[in-house]
Amino acid sequence: MKARVLILNAGSSSLKFHLLNMPEEVSLCKGMAERLGTENPLLKVKTSQAEWEEALRASDHQSALKRIAEILNELHVPEGQEGPGISAIGHRVVHGGARFSSTTEITDTVKEQIRELSTLAPLHNPRNLEGIVLSETFFPQAFQVAVFDTAFHRSIPEKARYYAIPRGLSESGGIQVYGFHGTSHKYVFEQLAPGLDKDAKVISLHLGNGCSATAIRGGKSVDHSLGFTPSNGLIMGTRSGDIDHGIVFYMMETLGYSREEVNDILNRKSGLLGLTGYTDLRDIQKGAASGNPECGLAMEMVAYRIRKYIGAYTAAMNGLDALIFTAGIGEHSSDLRKMVCSELDAFGIELDDDLNSLSTKGNRAIHAEGSRVEIWVIPTDEELEIARQTYSLYADTPGVRRT
Repeated sequence: MKARVLILNAGSSSLKFHLLNMPEEVSLCKGMAERLGTENPLLKVKTSQAEWEEALRASDHQSALKRIAEILNELHVPEGQEGPGISAIGHRVVHGGARFSSTTEITDTVKEQIRELSTLAPLHNPRNLEGIVLSETFFPQAFQVAVFDTAFHRSIPEKARYYAIPRGLSESGGIQVYGFHGTSHKYVFEQLAPGLDKDAKVISLHLGNGCSATAIRGGKSVDHSLGFTPSNGLIMGTRSGDIDHGIVFYMMETLGYSREEVNDILNRKSGLLGLTGYTDLRDIQKGAASGNPECGLAMEMVAYRIRKYIGAYTAAMNGLDALIFTAGIGEHSSDLRKMVCSELDAFGIELDDDLNSLSTKGNRAIHAEGSRVEIWVIPTDEELEIARQTYSLYADTPGVRRT
């Protein structure tokens, strides 16, 4: 069954979209509205025939999606048809809580549940929901699907999912590990899976402005560095990652910071920004290379934190078969990959410096010939993963009006 699937990823100040022919996975049109909420909103569009940028007349998500719908409806697609003929729309939803463990058809009940889960992801779920509501207006004929970042991690066992707090807070209060970046971790693992044993033990490192590590055994997530919120674990662009929770009380009770100020500091002013004044690792690498001690220390801290998680997850799975680097930093920073893999030979992790330094695109192995653990750089494609899951549900759902 052929179908055209549109992917929408609504962020706080952006709206990404991608229209594909499925199941062939042929891209027809993609782009992003960015700087929404500012005075200079911009729309970038790319088709197989053209690529352009244009200023948006208004700066909200509704206006951006309206313009995207106009472009798609004017699009001349293959097979001599006009317009996109959209069969299904897949929406990225960051937080699905404990309620959603798989891709789900969007109903009024599902929308209300996404709204209720906004307390767990206040920066993401409201925008995700807004994208859903708007798309129902602009594309009323389409089958609407929610793909949850947290769904891949619902397989994490209780021993790793629960915190050592009163059980009632974990069960009725919902305080537990949910995990994030699930579509990315799932996608890159499946790129590697055909060459691995069925019960292979893999650690996937999603390293971008937001960072996370996932332990994957037999294709299932069994532990993850981000937990109840996307703020702990690895050092990130503006987020601190792991921190002694007593520091929160000290900042409030002794240093006089308000609750809002503490939250702002730990989530928006910490991480690489707090350590160096930069959020872009490329700037930090340049600083470290020129002898800036703050940048050098930040690089060491980031690599050290990642190595700790590699060691912990290798122990948790009682072995390791493959290590994956993905997302912007993971894919492009050979320096950080080298720092991470150094001094891990006890785990059978040995990097090939020449392979690591190459800038070849696509999936590529960078481990040394004698390394017991495979080391891979795999570009992530969350939108394609969402498209695959959306198409699968669309094709398998009885009673759907086929366009």
